[in-house]
Amino acid sequence: MRTLPQVMLNPMAASGILSSTNLYTEIAMRRLSTVLISTTLALGLPLMAAAHDDDIDKINGTARVEAGQHAGDVSSVNGSVEIGDNAVVQKASTVNGSVDLGTHAQASEVGTVNGAITLGASTHVRGEVNAVNGHIQLGQNADVGGKLDNVNGAIELDAAHVAGGIETVSGDITVGANSRVEGGILVDKPSGWFHSNSRNPVIVIGPHAVVQGTLEFRREVELKVSDSAQIGPVKGATPVKFSGATP
Repeated sequence: MRTLPQVMLNPMAASGILSSTNLYTEIAMRRLSTVLISTTLALGLPLMAAAHDDDIDKINGTARVEAGQHAGDVSSVNGSVEIGDNAVVQKASTVNGSVDLGTHAQASEVGTVNGAITLGASTHVRGEVNAVNGHIQLGQNADVGGKLDNVNGAIELDAAHVAGGIETVSGDITVGANSRVEGGILVDKPSGWFHSNSRNPVIVIGPHAVVQGTLEFRREVELKVSDSAQIGPVKGATPVKFSGATP
């Protein structure tokens, strides 16, 4: 066991930590529902994490795994995480930076506090993919076995699959053509440090897409559903049908 460095999060990161979405405790970035860990992270107190010989840990700079290579947890504090094509890792995560998985790459979990997440074509993430402030994009045939969630930033699926549902607070969601989501969609209302803005999130369910489970909206949204899509029960919004590739 070794102690990770102390990390001071800025107010925006702290606000994300106080929301209901989970991020990783091991690198001082998982947004948890428990008050104890949320407070610890907000104050920049150190956390303990198991370390393995094949882990890659950076404080400043990019943590990178080359194409076809295998590694354990790959993390950075101030820097991006890049996982090459066909590479296999455990957790890929950072505090301030983006996370990118190349074509056919695999990971157990993916997350960031401030930054975008991009899953390339045919990637596979066994668990959750989550961010606080950042865009999340899934390429063609990307597969997420857990929940996909953020607070701020668009979420886009391109013929991709999410098994654990999608959640956001202020982000637009596009379930693109031929995508499939199990576990429904939740757009939660702002709480804690978050405040509602004047713009309503736009939720688009594209042609031949399937969303199983309830689509629940706890704030006002624009819900646009293709006439060839299949969706579950809707709570809190009225679907507007469209034909063609886009609304």
